[in-house]
Amino acid sequence: MTIADFLLILALAFVIELINASLGMGWGTIFTPVLILLGFPTIVAVPAVLLSQGLGSIAASVFHSRFENASFEPGSIELKTAAIIGSFGVVASLLAALLAVNINKTVLNTYIGLLVLLMGIVMLIDKQFKFSWKRIIGVGLLSAFNKGISGGGFGPIVTGGQIMAGQEQKKAIAITLFSEIPICLVGFFTYLVAHAIKQGSGSVFAQPADSFLASMFSRNIFAWELCLALVAGAFIAAPFGALATKVLRKNIVQKAVGVLISILGCLTLLRTYM
Repeated sequence: MTIADFLLILALAFVIELINASLGMGWGTIFTPVLILLGFPTIVAVPAVLLSQGLGSIAASVFHSRFENASFEPGSIELKTAAIIGSFGVVASLLAALLAVNINKTVLNTYIGLLVLLMGIVMLIDKQFKFSWKRIIGVGLLSAFNKGISGGGFGPIVTGGQIMAGQEQKKAIAITLFSEIPICLVGFFTYLVAHAIKQGSGSVFAQPADSFLASMFSRNIFAWELCLALVAGAFIAAPFGALATKVLRKNIVQKAVGVLISILGCLTLLRTYM
């Protein structure tokens, strides 16, 4: 990677994190295909996106809390909601490979696209919902199921689903980012460990620790300069994204989320059939 490439990716990370931190979605959905188009192998792009999303969401969550978009104090509704969604998501990310083995990708992508598009349309109708813990748990289960079988559709469904469960829009965005932290970091390390196991020979427990760790963080899968560019861009953009969420009026935030979710749903369907 040249210095020019590094600065380009950092600038892209800044722009995409502005969207992600202000609306609670878009980082993985946008950045993974962008990196692949730039020539990075999928096996390198995916862990870089997971790590940067996890660390970027930490920064975004701090600023969402500081700007009072949400409170993650012990006992708060926001922390309880994030814990429910995050717990389901962590389990789903660990079981993803098992769940995805025998599922037809066209059917799967059609399901995700239609579900996300439907959520976007419902939010654009501007229907008001009463808060319900049962709906929140349902959102956690649904988003975890989608994360497990496809690896995607998490941000739009968690953010949109919370709003449809009666959560305030700004809180829903902050909660989505907070709940992504353990999911992305667990997914990142699981990805590296699985790669190291695949590269090794014989029993995992009999392999030398130094060679196993070297395989986990080899250049074939972990491009540190790519990760640095992504994380730096995300960290720089995080306060601006959280501030944008704070200053925008609630109805504007809901419509913006609805529009973006609808677009992501349509793009998912177009990629499936084109």
